[in-house]
Amino acid sequence: MNGDMQLGPDGKVAICSRCNEGFSSSEKIVNSGGEVWHPRCFVCAQCFQPFPDGVFYEFEGRKYCEHDFQVLYAPCCNKCGEFVIGRVIKAMNTSWHPDCFHCQLCDSPLADTGFVRNMGRALCRDCNLQEKASSSGKYVCHKCHMIIEEGYLKLKGDVYHPYHFNCAMCSTELTPDAREKNGELLCLRCHDKAGVPICGACRRPIEGRVINALGKTWHPEHFVCAKCEKPFHGSRHYERRNLAYCQMHFHQLFGDLCFVCNNVIPGDVCRALNKCWCFEHFSCSVCDRQLTEKTKFFVMDVKPVCKHCFEKFPGELQRRLKKASDASLS
Repeated sequence: MNGDMQLGPDGKVAICSRCNEGFSSSEKIVNSGGEVWHPRCFVCAQCFQPFPDGVFYEFEGRKYCEHDFQVLYAPCCNKCGEFVIGRVIKAMNTSWHPDCFHCQLCDSPLADTGFVRNMGRALCRDCNLQEKASSSGKYVCHKCHMIIEEGYLKLKGDVYHPYHFNCAMCSTELTPDAREKNGELLCLRCHDKAGVPICGACRRPIEGRVINALGKTWHPEHFVCAKCEKPFHGSRHYERRNLAYCQMHFHQLFGDLCFVCNNVIPGDVCRALNKCWCFEHFSCSVCDRQLTEKTKFFVMDVKPVCKHCFEKFPGELQRRLKKASDASLS
């Protein structure tokens, strides 16, 4: 009988690995992994069907068709839901195709770059830093992608560590005081030399509206009364000893203001019509002839009128003005 049986490579009778029976001289032999099989015995260990196109998967000594192997052993991708055959990414307590494992914020691939777990999300390192910086109110450097702990520069809308740059004019390493001008970064000193006005109070560049006063330039919010420290915001200021004052405090500190020139009266004060005047400014409102406190004058529209101009007025107007003037002077 042995003469009718096929022999294996070792010269012994070939035995099927599944049914443990031999092969007749006319039977085909399937050789796989050093073992031999009847074609009818070389089937999936789960469905007992021949392997489509001869493709099979082996696990723990048993062979499976592709479908049954996936059902039994292949992990499912957490993103697409398909079986993962071949390289599988194990992350976030689940499995992924390498092409499906992406950053959950910027969608960049993570399979070969690594990831950071952030609040249950798989993030790339850059997005993780952005999230961490955002939660702490800080920025991430656009160049080195590290969190900027203190002091930053902005260039064309992006934020950087200052030490990544040098002044475009003097080449010194920049600090947070650096400024952008015409698309270039300059240290504060070179920026000031470039013609940008500097505030007389805070000593920083003025990039918007400029106030010129006391021989200096000011931010509008920094040009304030030396007494009450309130900004003038366009209202008149008064200067004394290189300081600026609002009208109320200038009057309180330094004396009477002339009704005409609105300046403090340095010497004797002319008092008339419940107002203060410089003597040279107390004059007829019609002809501008200078008056004194003892000069006869009349009142028209709360302003003095000399006797000469008064006598040129119509009689009825003279009577009414004289009556009003006598009443105000009584």
